[in-house]
Amino acid sequence: MEDRIMKKIFASILLGCAVFAFASCDLDLYPVTSYNEGNVEVEEDSGNQYSTRADMEGLRNSIYSSWMKDVQEKDLCDWLIYTEVHADNAYCGSPTTGEILAVQQNTQDSDNKNVKRDWDWYLGQVSNANQIICNIDAIAGSDGSMTSAEHDQWKSEALIWRAYILFKMTYIWGDVPVVTTIPPAITAENIEEVYDAYFPVRKPIGEVFDQIIEDLEYAADHAPEVNASNKMLLSKAVANGLLARVYAEKTRRDWGKVASYCQKVEDEGFSLTERYGDLWAYDDDDAARNTSESILEVTWSRSSGNWVWMMFHRNAYNPEDSYSWQKWVTPSRDLVAAYDAAGDTERKNASIVFDKCGWSTYWPADNYAFMHKMPTNASSWIMMRLGEIYLLHAEALVMNGDVAGATAYVNRIRKRAGLPELASVTIDDVLRERRLELAFEGFRFYDLVRHDKALEVFNAVDDKDPYWGNRAELTAETCLMPVSQTAMDNNPSLEQNEGY
Repeated sequence: MEDRIMKKIFASILLGCAVFAFASCDLDLYPVTSYNEGNVEVEEDSGNQYSTRADMEGLRNSIYSSWMKDVQEKDLCDWLIYTEVHADNAYCGSPTTGEILAVQQNTQDSDNKNVKRDWDWYLGQVSNANQIICNIDAIAGSDGSMTSAEHDQWKSEALIWRAYILFKMTYIWGDVPVVTTIPPAITAENIEEVYDAYFPVRKPIGEVFDQIIEDLEYAADHAPEVNASNKMLLSKAVANGLLARVYAEKTRRDWGKVASYCQKVEDEGFSLTERYGDLWAYDDDDAARNTSESILEVTWSRSSGNWVWMMFHRNAYNPEDSYSWQKWVTPSRDLVAAYDAAGDTERKNASIVFDKCGWSTYWPADNYAFMHKMPTNASSWIMMRLGEIYLLHAEALVMNGDVAGATAYVNRIRKRAGLPELASVTIDDVLRERRLELAFEGFRFYDLVRHDKALEVFNAVDDKDPYWGNRAELTAETCLMPVSQTAMDNNPSLEQNEGY
């Protein structure tokens, strides 16, 4: 009864705002693209703004020209804080930036502004994808100029993007809203019916995974083929790679399916680069992109480059630019020691660079460690590559008891790194190899969570390294980030994660 009363109250507020044309109500709760968290706009003519093939083509092109290009702050910088700093691979880097220091020390709360901006951004990307997914079928039926191939490809690309975003959200927050419709305009007749569309609840993670799998299975059949000269394309290989990742998680764990989907990706003709460092190489003219190993990456050119290089070290094309302040994601002594213990100079030198700087927060100023996987403003953010798929395949095989098969995959990776073969591997060996191979690519923390090792690893680093700064104990609850207080204030249907 209480819930129904509250819904009626908020429904009345919404309708009142519509009636008075927002003269006295503020519903600008989220960015314009994020209708699904309460950004309500009611117009006299509420017809769909997208109705033609050209509209759909424009939105599809925006996936690559705008939406994926917008990953730099939230899905790259912030993601590395969640995955490398909230584990044992990196210190936050700039202890005066309270939001990232809190994640390092596991003291984040619902007022953390980075957590807030990420929640908003991810939901905004779901909204963007829905503009294609929810409109394209009707437009294809009414606008004969759209071919069936265009319909299938454009819809698949949007589905992959939505699935990618929702999957990342489950890592960060667990249960999340699953918005798959575009809310209708508010009227006096439908005000209570549309309440849940404007104020969505967090769905149980199992339901989120169901939607992700449904989206990716369609895309795996209908997305474009791999394009060797354009690895920014949301291809069938990307859909299959994401399905492999999904089935490795506890919510839908099926190691046989992980191996099967990894194999589908491998069958697409990718190959490891000759040298590990080739993935992030550059010369006087340009940086590497679209390598034989890359499956999905966000690319930039020198003329329209990224800005994230400045968060981690220098831009090799302009080394003195923005080098007067402390950088993010500083490699930890524990990670350096892990490379040294393995005799792994190839991957260490590609992942970490030592340089002089004007601060000595975590390392001596004359020999300071920096993350080195974004060495120029033209370097790609690699979101999926064959080396990761090989090690995920190894993980699936070893968990299913095929030690020989898992060992073979691990040794492919070690051979490229110039390391001796292993006679056999355990899951700990696979996770160690993933740490060294995939450092600063956004996997470490959730690899540990997946195998119930995050608490053990996180809570031991203080004893080995005082530079972590007395971290608060990691618990099962604080493996997830809090839902931002602003989001809960704006959406009364949201509930906070336990532990916050």
